[in-house]
Amino acid sequence: MPTIAQIRASNAQISTSLPPGLVAVFAGATNGIGESALLQFAKNTVKPRIYFFGRSQEAGERVRANLEKINPDGEYIFKAVDLSLLSAVDEVSREIREKEKVVNLLFLSTGTLVTGKETSENLHLPFATAFFSRLRLTTNLLPLLRAPSTSPNTLRRVVTVLAGTKEGPLLSHPPKPESKSTTHDLQLRAPTAPSLLTPRGRGHTVTLTTLALEAIAREAPEVGFVHDFPGAVRSNLGRDLDGWGWKVALGLVHGVVYPLLGLVGGLVPVEEAGERQVYFGTSGRFPGASSSSSTGSAEGGDKGGDGVPVGEGVDVAVGTDGKVGSGVYSVTEAGESAGEKVVELLGGYRRDGTADAVWKWVEKEFVRITGGVSI
Repeated sequence: MPTIAQIRASNAQISTSLPPGLVAVFAGATNGIGESALLQFAKNTVKPRIYFFGRSQEAGERVRANLEKINPDGEYIFKAVDLSLLSAVDEVSREIREKEKVVNLLFLSTGTLVTGKETSENLHLPFATAFFSRLRLTTNLLPLLRAPSTSPNTLRRVVTVLAGTKEGPLLSHPPKPESKSTTHDLQLRAPTAPSLLTPRGRGHTVTLTTLALEAIAREAPEVGFVHDFPGAVRSNLGRDLDGWGWKVALGLVHGVVYPLLGLVGGLVPVEEAGERQVYFGTSGRFPGASSSSSTGSAEGGDKGGDGVPVGEGVDVAVGTDGKVGSGVYSVTEAGESAGEKVVELLGGYRRDGTADAVWKWVEKEFVRITGGVSI
């Protein structure tokens, strides 16, 4: 597990280890962890070209002004867009694919705590933002993420910020091919379904996310996929919640819980959270399955080929299948891989066909809404 000093040392090497002109896409980057990661990425790269999306034009302009101060040599393209709609995701994806041949980093942190609401595309709002939208953007940009580079050391990485290592049992299962049933509640819509804020609801959602990333990774072994838990970070999460009950609860979180966590060292400063996310997005610790750095460590293994070479005392991470450098990584805020319990849980879903059924369900929803599995 890398220390914060090792993380910062790795980030400091981005400008010399990786080529100038990296192309990055940040979805959900105008506040909180996403904004912090965006600013840290711009700070540590040479002449980056960054596309970033959020709901507020005003917030986007504020962030762009900060980016231009931090790194005036970069190019920053912002678009205000509602990424809870897959039609909007397709629109921004087409714009990027028309302009770019390669995407080096895709960073995903869209989300909402609002439940009980449906989008105009008939998706449960929290799943639309934190699950379907992220997966759709990933599949749409996958050809650019896989694109070859002439640089001897390049970057192909997807980072999704949710709750890696918190995978739990699925509360509803997708129908398998041999089943005649089409009834399920994978999006936790039912009034009796647990909230995504509860351990059971979170575990269900996180498992779906990791299984979906594994399905995408099978089509893109060159790309490293990191699903991380950011830890307790003081951010504006929950700003879109309505009602006095939520306002009281959020007031307690900000006024009591955060200060207590700060006293015991359990609160991750938002700037540090951004540093950690940039590390997940650029370090050779998280290579694609077919990368030249997918095995080994600083002591005896190949140190290059996919991101900043790992430093002394830092190993290539263990993937969600329990194997070193296998391409999909579920990690804590400290970069520690998920333990045996999670590996066994996911392995069981692969063996019994649930993992494949999950991805078929995702693609079925893509086709229903957009007419295709990707643009």
